[in-house]
Amino acid sequence: MPSSSPDPPEVRPAAGRWNAPLVVAVAVLGLLAATALAPGAFTDADPRSCDLADSLVAPSWDHPFGFDLFGCDLLAKTMYGARTSLLLAVAVIVLSGLLAVVLGTLAGAAGGWVDGVVSRLTDVWSGIPLVLGGVVLLSATDRRGVWQVVAVLTVFSWPPMVRVVRAGTRQVLALEYVTAARALGTGPLRLVLRHVLPDAVRPLLVFASAYAGVLVSAEAVLTFAGVGLQRPTESWGILLQQGGEAASRAPHALVAPSLVLVVAVAAFVLLGEGLRAAGRTAREH
Repeated sequence: MPSSSPDPPEVRPAAGRWNAPLVVAVAVLGLLAATALAPGAFTDADPRSCDLADSLVAPSWDHPFGFDLFGCDLLAKTMYGARTSLLLAVAVIVLSGLLAVVLGTLAGAAGGWVDGVVSRLTDVWSGIPLVLGGVVLLSATDRRGVWQVVAVLTVFSWPPMVRVVRAGTRQVLALEYVTAARALGTGPLRLVLRHVLPDAVRPLLVFASAYAGVLVSAEAVLTFAGVGLQRPTESWGILLQQGGEAASRAPHALVAPSLVLVVAVAAFVLLGEGLRAAGRTAREH
């Protein structure tokens, strides 16, 4: 006799499930952005008010990060340095992203020899590591301000973004609604701008969110190596460089800014993962 018990209900993931990586990333990056825009709201210390009598004084309740080699409050310098480090990463992302949208869309939509030229150029340029390329170009530059470093990092950051946009463009062009729009007589330019580009750029936003962490760490590595930003510019890389000079006597001078840098890079990676998960959830529903 067949069982009369009903079949168990199908279990489906909740549409509004909590996206933990995205929430954590937005919270951390929001705090870092706030300190970069208005550091005075988070600390009363002046990073330019230094006293050699406080040189390398250990962290305390009033000064959680302690003091650097020049007797400056390290927490205040870290907050003010966030403005330069984050601005640099965002500027490189915007410039590289614009170039990637143009080249990637052109290669993916045009195909043929145009796609071949852009793809081969991208492959060749991708063979140069970001940090190595930065070392070579910046070593030949006498003045290394924020915009010089932005320009150099942009030169070596666009190839992976072009690949992302190209792949997204070719994928969207194969969708039915794009084929229907083409059949209705939509011109190539209008087809790309209205139907292809909005969907093709979404993967770039996910990639760029995580790649911003690579750029923050790249600036820190280049500056720590002595070929990046120069004083009196304040950045996390400058703090690491100064902290490295005194690390044997006062480890906190290197550890404190390093922890902030690690947290920032991790937050950017989580942002990329969170956006990817959000996009996947949106497609499922």
